[in-house]
Amino acid sequence: QEQLQESGGGLVQAGDSLRLSCTASGRKFSTYAMGWFRQAPGKEREFVAGISWIGGRTNYAESVQDRFTISRDNAKNMVYLQMDSLKSEDTAVYYCASKASQAMTMPPDYWGQGTQVTVSS
Repeated sequence: QEQLQESGGGLVQAGDSLRLSCTASGRKFSTYAMGWFRQAPGKEREFVAGISWIGGRTNYAESVQDRFTISRDNAKNMVYLQMDSLKSEDTAVYYCASKASQAMTMPPDYWGQGTQVTVSS
């Protein structure tokens, strides 16, 4: 069983940066693919970014490519999402997710509770 806890959300202005953090409690964190998803009001939850457990390979949704960066620190059981050049359309609840596989694929095995990110224009 793995528990995930996000932090770092908040209210920012368009063009600002924000870094989300996710702490994982499981013992096998280094063997889990990790990812970030988001859900805006009235919309379905969507994939944002993923990082593999081998080699740290990353992939991103087209809407955040070149603005967001996912990273992980296996020694600290942490995964991060650096969000730059934020836009109002990035407003959503952001969820950390993990999967017991090399790469993040749907559906994840575990979800965090989510953290709100609001970008004012």
